[in-house]
Amino acid sequence: MSQGDSYHLKFGPDAGAHVDAYLEYRRIVGDDDGGVMMSPEDFEDYQRRVLPMRQKNRLYVSWYSPPTGIDCKLVGPETPCFCTHRYKQHKTDFEAIPEARPILQPCKVRGCRCNSYSYVPLNGSQPIRCGCKHYSDEHSETNLMKCKKSGCKCAGFKSSYTCGCGEPAYRHEMVVETRQEREKRGRPVGQEGVPYQAMGGLSGFSSLAEGYMRMDPSGKALPSKAFLNQPITSEDHPFLRANLEEVDMVKRTQGLRISDREQQELKSKMRQPGESEMDFYERRYQERQKKSNVYRPPVKSRADQKK
Repeated sequence: MSQGDSYHLKFGPDAGAHVDAYLEYRRIVGDDDGGVMMSPEDFEDYQRRVLPMRQKNRLYVSWYSPPTGIDCKLVGPETPCFCTHRYKQHKTDFEAIPEARPILQPCKVRGCRCNSYSYVPLNGSQPIRCGCKHYSDEHSETNLMKCKKSGCKCAGFKSSYTCGCGEPAYRHEMVVETRQEREKRGRPVGQEGVPYQAMGGLSGFSSLAEGYMRMDPSGKALPSKAFLNQPITSEDHPFLRANLEEVDMVKRTQGLRISDREQQELKSKMRQPGESEMDFYERRYQERQKKSNVYRPPVKSRADQKK
């Protein structure tokens, strides 16, 4: 095609609906069609046979931190496994929930020896490293997870990579549970009747956030009212201190008054008559230092020492 040539593509009014229907089909069927799209009749038969079983025996999968009690990662269809394949490529549909615990979800990809889904976090876009300095994808996907590098004596993958919850990766564990087991733990389960394959632990939009950022029972949870209503002082974030006047105005309209500590901060954040800009910042710095445990009195200048 020479420079300047262009093509005008025209789509019918139902084009968007067809794309939506195909995406709906992929979310329901996944790879169960073997790469060949089902006929409308086969798709209807698939839904009659699989959807009731999927909705009744759905499994909720999460990467859990016992020290903090946080579900740090709620696993979804595209979440990668230690074997490098996605969660949707593992066994997620069960005609009956196994009685044995933990519930195993082997990989369905031909040739993969992964006998159960296991989440491994990423360091940016790269796999995390083991204590032997090799990446997670350089280890065996079997239970032993031994390093495959020649000459490496690593007996099994163990990474000190620190999760956002503050705990290392080796202090986390996989949790595969039923709806009843998850409700018993006080975790959200989302809406009933979701027809999509391999939903794992996803129960809402907030499920996409990391555990320490998720403000629901599966994450860090909402701060207490006492924490949210505590006075704003010089030790707080500059954004809070900058908006203290607005807080005062809102409380006044509600017939309330700011605390004594907030009144002191409101007065202190104003420059005093005859105070230079540098003196103002030095005074504010010394105020914060006095409230900390590492306060040290300011060093006098040579001119002050002579006086």
